[in-house]
Amino acid sequence: MEDSFSGDEDYYYSDRDSLDGLENDEADLQWVPPKGSSTKVITRESLLAAQKEDLRRVMELLSLREHHARTLLIHYRWDVEKLLAVLVENGKESLFNEAGVTVIDDADPMLPLSSTVMCDICMEEVAGDKATKMDCGHCFCNDCWTEHFIVKINEGQSKRIRCMAHKCNAICDEAVVRNLVSKKHPNLAEKFERFLLESFIEDNKMVKWCPSTPHCGNAIRVEEVEVCEVECACGAQFCFSCLSEAHSPCSCSMWDLWAKKCRDESETVNWITVHTKPCPKCHKPVEKNGGCNLVSCICGQAFCWLCGGATGRDHTWSRIAGHSCGRYKEDKAKKTERAKRELYRYMHYHNRYKAHTDSFKLESKLKETVLEKVSISEERESRLRDFSWVTNGLYRLFRSRRVLSYSYPFAFYMFGEELFKDEMTDEEREIKQHLFEDQQQQLEANVEKLSKFLEEPFDQYPDDKVMEIRMQVINLSVITDTLCKKMYECIENDLLGCLQLGTHNIARYQSKGIERASELSTCWTSVNTTTDKRQRSDADTSGNVDWHFPFPSLFLFSAHCISVLQ
Repeated sequence: MEDSFSGDEDYYYSDRDSLDGLENDEADLQWVPPKGSSTKVITRESLLAAQKEDLRRVMELLSLREHHARTLLIHYRWDVEKLLAVLVENGKESLFNEAGVTVIDDADPMLPLSSTVMCDICMEEVAGDKATKMDCGHCFCNDCWTEHFIVKINEGQSKRIRCMAHKCNAICDEAVVRNLVSKKHPNLAEKFERFLLESFIEDNKMVKWCPSTPHCGNAIRVEEVEVCEVECACGAQFCFSCLSEAHSPCSCSMWDLWAKKCRDESETVNWITVHTKPCPKCHKPVEKNGGCNLVSCICGQAFCWLCGGATGRDHTWSRIAGHSCGRYKEDKAKKTERAKRELYRYMHYHNRYKAHTDSFKLESKLKETVLEKVSISEERESRLRDFSWVTNGLYRLFRSRRVLSYSYPFAFYMFGEELFKDEMTDEEREIKQHLFEDQQQQLEANVEKLSKFLEEPFDQYPDDKVMEIRMQVINLSVITDTLCKKMYECIENDLLGCLQLGTHNIARYQSKGIERASELSTCWTSVNTTTDKRQRSDADTSGNVDWHFPFPSLFLFSAHCISVLQ
């Protein structure tokens, strides 16, 4: 049983799209896009630019080559601020040693073409042009280097390939890896390049792939690592922390437990425990469909419904030997009663969660109908010209309905014994539950009123009647928004804020809806930096590296510098 929004496209309703092109005179109700989005969409085209921007910052700050800067950033999970903090606290030498970066300014990577080199791996002498020397000073033949790189790439370690020398932690130059591997295995070189590029997302705690299905190919970058909900350019709304659908006011752990509970057979097992008895012969569950306590299984075995014992020579309704149906068995009775109580409690919360989820689905389809009513009302001769209150009310309905839907899984775990049994006494739990349920019921009542008024055929009503509906919708929109804010404040301060043994954070309530990430812009400038020149020069002298990338349409940046428009 799946009730997750991610399984249905209707659930990915864009809050911003619902109000496009519509205005409202009421400042409190008007949806205004944020001036500067704190989340960015990284597309396939802008992925390299985003990575290059972070690389550029580190390269300029520490005067490093690109592969050294990348090694540092991968080690610190692309967290530039953390890297700078370690630099200030421990110094450059400690920073480099911990990440496996070896920088030798006066090292000469060139090997005399006429000389020969003894490779300590294969123990053969090779010509100088057939060997490669790394920044750490270790030199081996190209064949051994190539085999080493191939093994590491196939093992998935291509982002941090270490030198082959014993106890050397230096990270190999990615340009050398790319050059040597591409000569024998071009496809593997592309795989290596792809790993380096995707490390910006997979190793970066500030960036995550959009979990949309089918995958849109976008990633989202946030300004701060916190529990938040974001909307991708494809319209998918999700929790940045756990990559599930947007689920506040549930915490990530609550939603994970709830989604699993709805998917697996745990509640089916509870129902079977409460309503059936196992056959003593074939052990299949049997449900009683009559009043008689002598029941028969489909396998032909008759047994006593009261105690579950098989009827026969010693246990019949005319003669009972050792029969104990009437004796009270405390443990078994408690277990059955507990299973029944837990089942009914789950059904209570699940039925209400499902009802609001279904209402959200149906109300999402109101958008076209409401816009059609607005269009008809604007065409007829009337003193009313502004109908933005309708779309603003519809948007507020969606937001409030969604909050209501997820408030029931939250309550199921908040006031149950699964997560917070030792956090509250029974008396404290009862007080907090009443406080929360009072607010939940107020929100529920006003959301239903708002839904009722928005479904009215106002395009057929006279102006006076429309004005009445308008005032009701505006007032209810303000009320539901205020009640949502109060519910979140109650959860954050009075419920989750008082926990001692565990931390359950939720995404903040946003009246304007889940923020839609803006696209990360890129621009191309024809500026060659000294660092770029030095990189290419170093690459050419260290094995005659060819600079190429697996996606020509994306990486045609020869003699260009990429910058990110913040």
